[in-house]
Amino acid sequence: MNLADLKPFIDHQWRDDIVPRLVDYVKIPAKSPGFDASWDQHGHLKAVVAMAADWARAQPGGPGGAAALAGMTLEIVELPGRTPVIFFDVPATQGLGGDRSVLFYGHLDKQPEMTGWRDDLGPWKPVIENDRLYGRGSADDGYAIFAALTSIAALDAAGAARPRCVGLIETCEESGSYDLPAYLERLTPRMGQVQLVVGLDSGCGNYDQLWVTTSLRGLIGGVLTVDILSEGVHSGSASGIVPSSFRIARQLLNRIDDPKTGQVLADVFHAAIPDERLLQARAAGTILGDGIWQQFPWIGCSHDPAFHAEHAGQHAMPMTTDPVEAILNRTWRPALSVTGGAGLPSLDSAGNVLRPRTQLKLSMRIPPTVDAERATHVLKQLLEHEAPYQARVRFDADFGASGWNAPETAPWLAGLLDDLSRQTFGKPAAWMGEGGTIPFMNMLGKWFPNAQFVITGVLGPQSNAHGPNEFLHIPYATALTRVVSGVLAGMPAA
Repeated sequence: MNLADLKPFIDHQWRDDIVPRLVDYVKIPAKSPGFDASWDQHGHLKAVVAMAADWARAQPGGPGGAAALAGMTLEIVELPGRTPVIFFDVPATQGLGGDRSVLFYGHLDKQPEMTGWRDDLGPWKPVIENDRLYGRGSADDGYAIFAALTSIAALDAAGAARPRCVGLIETCEESGSYDLPAYLERLTPRMGQVQLVVGLDSGCGNYDQLWVTTSLRGLIGGVLTVDILSEGVHSGSASGIVPSSFRIARQLLNRIDDPKTGQVLADVFHAAIPDERLLQARAAGTILGDGIWQQFPWIGCSHDPAFHAEHAGQHAMPMTTDPVEAILNRTWRPALSVTGGAGLPSLDSAGNVLRPRTQLKLSMRIPPTVDAERATHVLKQLLEHEAPYQARVRFDADFGASGWNAPETAPWLAGLLDDLSRQTFGKPAAWMGEGGTIPFMNMLGKWFPNAQFVITGVLGPQSNAHGPNEFLHIPYATALTRVVSGVLAGMPAA
C-alpha cells in the first residue's frame, strides 16, 4: 500500500495523543527492579503500565470516526512476585484468519537517573526541544506500545487488510528480563502461530532511513570484591607492607582485558563473525563514516567550548576511527567496562587511610553467539583463581543474558523493508548489529524458531539511552510507525 495514505492518521496520533502521553510517562520514575528493590511498594512500574493500558483502551478510532482496533482485548497480567506485563490481542481483518500472528515487543521499565544532565533537563523532567523529547525512558522503550497500536489502528482506519497482532510489553527488561520466561510460558499458547516478531527496542544508525537490527550482543557481569584487611589503617604506617586492595583489583582486571588496547584476552569470550555480518558492517560503515564514533560526547569537541578554546585541535579519541572496525567492535567483539564501585570514599572525605576493601561493578558485552552461562563461569574462575597476596577475592555474578543473531531474512521481507524505507525516507533500508542486549530476543528465538524478525528502534546518534540527556527523536519515531504499518500490510496471506 502507499504509506502516504497513512501519514495524516499517524501524524495526528503522534502530535495530539502520543507525545502528551509520553510527557506524562517521563515524569514517572519507573526504574527497573534491578535499580529499585522496593519497586512493588513504590508503585511506579504499575503506574506506567496502568497509564499505557488506559491509553490503549481509549482508542476508539481515527479522525472521522473510522473504526480501529475493533475487537482488541488488553489485560495487565501480574504473576505473584513478578513485575507486571501488558498483553494485547487484536484480531485480523478482512478474513485473514486468527491462527497466524505478528508479535510486538516493548518495555516500560527504565534505567536509573545517572548524573551529568544539562541544567535545564533531568531524567523525570520532560522537555521538548527541536523535535526531541528529553527525559528517561520514552525512546528506551516507552514509545513502543503507542507506536505498535497506532501502526495497527492506522491500517484499520484506512480499511486495509492486516494479520492478527499480539503484543507483550514487559517491565523487567532493563534488569535482564528475568521475569519474562514465566510470562512466555503462560502467554505463548495464546499468541497463535507467530510468523513475525516486531521488536521496537533497538537502535538506528541515523535518522535518515530504516535500520534493521541483525544481531545483539550478550551481557555478563557482577561485583568483584577484594578484601585485604579487616579495617582501614594509616597509610603512612601500612603502605609498602599492606598491598592496596585497588591495585589487587587492577591486577585481576588485567587478566580479563589488555589495559592498553581494551582487547578481551580469553578466547571463550570471542566468536567468529559470520560473512553476512561482515558485509553488512561494511555497508553500514560506508553509510555512517566517521559518524559512528563522532556521535559520542568526546571531551574537547565543539559541545565543550571552554575545553575546546584551551586545547584547540585536541580532543579525546576513539579506540579506532575505522568505521567498519568500530561497528564490529560494538556488535561482534567483547568489551569489559567498570560501571560502578564501592569502598571508595568521596574526595572530600578521603583521608590518608589504606582501605580494607575495593568493590567494582563489572559489565562485559559478549558476541551474539557466545553462551552467557559458560562465559560467566570462566569470568569467575579468572578473577578468583590464585588471588595476589592471598587476598580474599570474590566475584558475585549477576544474571547473564546470551545475545542474539537473527535468522536468515526471507526475501519477501528484505524486499519489503527496503521498499518501505524508500517510500518513507527516500533511502534504502540499512542492516547492522547493535551493541546492547535484549534478552527477550534470545528467548523468542527459542520459542518461535520459524518466525521472521524485524528488530528496529529509535535510539540513534546522541539519543544517549541509559545516560544523561536521553531523548526521543519524535519525527523519526513517527516515520517508523508508518514503516511498521507497511510491514503489517505487506505480510503474505499464507
